[in-house]
Amino acid sequence: MMFSKDEIIQFAQEEDVKFIRLAFCDVFGKRKNISIMPEELPRAFEYGIALDASAIAGFGDETHSDLFLRPDPQTLTALPWRPEHGRVVRMLSSISYPDGRPFECDTRALLQRTAAEASAKGYDFYFGAEQEFYLFKLDGDGMPTKEPYDTAGYMDIAPEDRGENVRREVCLTLERMGVRPESSHHEEGPGQNEVDFRYADALTAADQTLLFQTVVKTVAHRNGLCADFSAKPLVNAPGNGFHINMSAPQAKDDDVFRRMIAGILDKIGDMTLFLNPTENSYRRFGRQKAPGYVSWSHENRSQLVRIPAAEGEYRRLELRSPDPTANPYLAFTLMIRAALAGIDQGLALPEPADFNLYTADAQTLARFRKLPGSLTDARRAAAQSDFVRESLPAAVLNAFLG
Repeated sequence: MMFSKDEIIQFAQEEDVKFIRLAFCDVFGKRKNISIMPEELPRAFEYGIALDASAIAGFGDETHSDLFLRPDPQTLTALPWRPEHGRVVRMLSSISYPDGRPFECDTRALLQRTAAEASAKGYDFYFGAEQEFYLFKLDGDGMPTKEPYDTAGYMDIAPEDRGENVRREVCLTLERMGVRPESSHHEEGPGQNEVDFRYADALTAADQTLLFQTVVKTVAHRNGLCADFSAKPLVNAPGNGFHINMSAPQAKDDDVFRRMIAGILDKIGDMTLFLNPTENSYRRFGRQKAPGYVSWSHENRSQLVRIPAAEGEYRRLELRSPDPTANPYLAFTLMIRAALAGIDQGLALPEPADFNLYTADAQTLARFRKLPGSLTDARRAAAQSDFVRESLPAAVLNAFLG
């Protein structure tokens, strides 16, 4: 839905809207919101709605804790799982200081500025998200277990695939909210599922990624299940990947496309902390189609960067190291910055690794840089990186360094 501020106020009156959720996320990408009544909409648009920043992870301490949410009227959407009478709608919100200055840890606004700067340079980047998640059963008290909802495998069908109806409900719910998934299927792990999205501009794609997680968790709970997006929910089963497809219309030139890839390969160690922000993230690397080395190839799923078999407008790179605990606004921001660095600096792309890295011998693997092997290693790389300091506000970096 695309509305002006006055149209939203009128919409709330005419459509029996009783609650408006002003949504945002913390610096780590966790969704948050404040609910207001329709009578507060004029104040929200003109002055913003106050929040206690000291209670939000990465937003600072008690000394300067007043921030304001300012709703974006173009992001209005109804929540289909709430009642039709006394409707609930949601708007994404920017975050500012009391004097109106943008808050530096508003990662959505950071991506918005980054995309605009890239566009001013002549490059418009598009992203398509592929996120995996597990469905686990709940115990007698309604608490999550680690017992998978089914034992099906890759692209199996019902009745072995018990997640089919959950995925269907997720896709239909997203469609009602104006988001069109591209495909869905059972993944390799027991109870593991995946939904993929068509490419969109950076901000839209990041918004959709966080909305997707909210919808999946909501639908799973309505079905008596728990959705788990952590990087490695089960020790002996595949981890959850957040495969990020990235393209640019201006990269039809093969040299530009190759420099994009070279920039991401060059900066991947610096930005891994933000793509894989938990200890659990590093238990996924180097096995079961999760990369462990800095490499690229065509179609090859043992690589960090894969070039899918697609041409024309569908030509893209796929970064396979991130996991769903990443904040997509930060992930896309850093990928854009890295791609631009590769283009601006004319970085050369190394030769492709056209073999299976999971079965390669030690001598072969010694030719490649390894991804950071732990959260500590990733923090060290980010702390020492000029690229990260130039790409992210100091407050964001410090929040991740702990």
